[in-house]
Amino acid sequence: MSGNLLLGSQTAAASPSKSAPTDPRLVGLRRFALTGTILTLLGHTILGFEVSWAYPLVSLFTAYAVEAIIEVVDAWARRRPVRFLNGSWQDKLDFFLPAHITAVSIALLIYANENLWPVAFAAAVAVASKTLFRAPFGKKTRHFLNPSNFGITVTILVFPWITTTPPYQFTENAMGAIDWLLPLVLLGLGGMLNAKNTLRIPLIGAWLAGFALQGIVRSLITDTPIAAALFPMTGTVFVLYTLYMCSDPGTTPSDPKGQVLFGFSLAATYGLLMSLHVPFGFFFALTLVCLVRGLGMYVQSWNERTERPGAPKAAVPASAG
Repeated sequence: MSGNLLLGSQTAAASPSKSAPTDPRLVGLRRFALTGTILTLLGHTILGFEVSWAYPLVSLFTAYAVEAIIEVVDAWARRRPVRFLNGSWQDKLDFFLPAHITAVSIALLIYANENLWPVAFAAAVAVASKTLFRAPFGKKTRHFLNPSNFGITVTILVFPWITTTPPYQFTENAMGAIDWLLPLVLLGLGGMLNAKNTLRIPLIGAWLAGFALQGIVRSLITDTPIAAALFPMTGTVFVLYTLYMCSDPGTTPSDPKGQVLFGFSLAATYGLLMSLHVPFGFFFALTLVCLVRGLGMYVQSWNERTERPGAPKAAVPASAG
């Protein structure tokens, strides 16, 4: 739920003691983490998740361990204090919020039968990607791949025998009022988070409009029934993907025009992949669009340096924090 809860607000870690309690970014991370945790608990106790409790536990342990190792190595290399060993208990918890969100998202979205190695692999790749894949952003660098989405994408390619969580699992045991109340709650919480914290409403609007448009275009070109092309929009997985993953503030543009372009590009890429009969279109589309955006950040940085003789070179990639 990437990052965004699906997925995704698994963005830069909060800085201990420097982030005020009312910092919208930190508040958003806490709310995303809480939402994902509650959904996981409800899923394994009420909603009917078919995977074992080992899924979220293994994913959380791996993500926390990789985040901690990267931080210790970076602190040693830069001769600075280890951030999760200093400050208050709240600061320590806040440091691991991005890793927590990433781990919960992966556990919710990967289905590998009784195998746990793919879950651990996805969590490790997701957290490590924030350090390995960074692009120039102003005078610093920034990770440009949605961590949980990238971890899932790589895992699908490395372990082609696994799949993603079946959509029916999220409401398998939901009956009566719960069957329609759960999507409404997710919509309400996700809408509030994106309106007040991530500020990604233009991106979400463009993605929804683009998804409907690509469905209509595919229907006209390939004779696919319009209802079938638009049916994914009615599912809980689509709600989670839209509100908690593709709107990740750490790996999407901040300006409204850039958000609209990102949203339409994501929908167009998804439509192209579906036309080519490529499975797992949601995850591959977001990875491809983020890769293109990262490449664009490198090109922009290169142009700025060549236009300003004597300008300093792009910053060296920083740590995961």
